[in-house]
Amino acid sequence: MEQRHLGRSGLRVSRLALGTMTWGRDTDAEAAAGQLAAFTEAGGTLVDTADVYSDGDSERLLGALVDDVVPRDHLVIATKAVARRHDGPFGGGASRGALLAALEASLTRLDTDHVDLWQLHAWDAHVPLEETLCAIDAAVRSGKVRYAGISNYSGWQTATAATRQALTPGAAPWSAPRSSTPSWNAASNARSSPPPPTTASASSPGPPRPRRPDRQVPRQHPRRLPRRLPHWGNYVEQHRTDRAARIVQAVTTAADGLGTSPLAVALAWVRDRPGVAAPVIGARDTTQVRGWLTAESLVLPPEICAALDDVSKPDLSYPERHLD
Repeated sequence: MEQRHLGRSGLRVSRLALGTMTWGRDTDAEAAAGQLAAFTEAGGTLVDTADVYSDGDSERLLGALVDDVVPRDHLVIATKAVARRHDGPFGGGASRGALLAALEASLTRLDTDHVDLWQLHAWDAHVPLEETLCAIDAAVRSGKVRYAGISNYSGWQTATAATRQALTPGAAPWSAPRSSTPSWNAASNARSSPPPPTTASASSPGPPRPRRPDRQVPRQHPRRLPRRLPHWGNYVEQHRTDRAARIVQAVTTAADGLGTSPLAVALAWVRDRPGVAAPVIGARDTTQVRGWLTAESLVLPPEICAALDDVSKPDLSYPERHLD
């Protein structure tokens, strides 16, 4: 698998990343081991998790599998902090105490002495940004974090964090955020700007299949959603729009023409967008992982890229849209 540099850093990561949000809830230990084996056998190195995924079980599973499935130094482990883990004073948020406590807990669950990429999972408006950035700097200087990043930040939050870190007295330049992980794909393109040059990944590369007009799923009947995964209902439902339907049709048409799957087309489109180092893709089982790994060899023709760019073009308004 092709390796790319993570933003403006020397860290090299595989251009597809294994997401583990389902581990410990929808994916058991045996299935997780199969996913990790299939991914690393294909040359994958970047594995993404978070301290709150499955109440920490995602990190625990990954920590238990490392060395049994693949040597630790063959993986780039990325995890996240900030989200609320418990009700204690250090149970969440971007304060110095909460962040450093979260890091220690993640290292314990991952059974490692460092994480390769430590990301702020969300913006915390209740904590001075300087305090958060200084905590990241301390973590990097300690050697327990090799690189830092951000996740789910808006454009202005990303710019503010990057600028403020550069102006923080005494902050080491290598502790600056090197990546951004937005939820960015063809279907969500209208709600989030294209990723900045330091972007590490874009999650959920393929839009869900839209509802057929004759089979409307009432919001008051969540049982009509996949029964195994009812907790994903709200996420899936917000993407069931007319716009998403058009995008799915365009992706499906492209896949039919290329003799491949819609998933592979959607994933290749995100992977090769400017600024993207590695889309993060989740799966419930090994079969799904092997399915999206087929995108590794897919190169979309320029005309298909242009068509997908056009159908997923954001609906911009003033001042983003230039007025004639």
